[in-house]
Amino acid sequence: MPTTSTLPNPNRAGAVKARYVSDAVETVSPAKLVTMLYDALVRDLVVAEGALDASSRDYRVVNDKLVHAQAIVLELRAGLDPEKWSGGPDLMRLYNFLLDELVKANVEKDAAKIVSCRKLVEPLQQAWHEAAAAVGSGR
Repeated sequence: MPTTSTLPNPNRAGAVKARYVSDAVETVSPAKLVTMLYDALVRDLVVAEGALDASSRDYRVVNDKLVHAQAIVLELRAGLDPEKWSGGPDLMRLYNFLLDELVKANVEKDAAKIVSCRKLVEPLQQAWHEAAAAVGSGR
């Protein structure tokens, strides 16, 4: 008689998680989505920076996180209409600069470049959280 496993199917669990994430992203406001992207970007940079620590040196993690960070910046850039506000062209230039720096940081495995990118992104992350809170409160 064949035995049936009571363990969850990892493929099914992955599909359920992907569906949950997709549904969550599709139902949030644009401001919340931008804050989620910035949060993920900073998290990726922190993890990549830590993976270059002398005690761990996990280049696979560095690569994965920096490639994901690049994808996030590309998404932020794609959602930006630089003609909508006076700071738009400057933000577009910053996104382009970040992309270049993230690629260089990954190729060179350069923690200093990762740190400099994170220091550029963190004030924007904070500003977007403040803006999203202001929009959410109706100010």
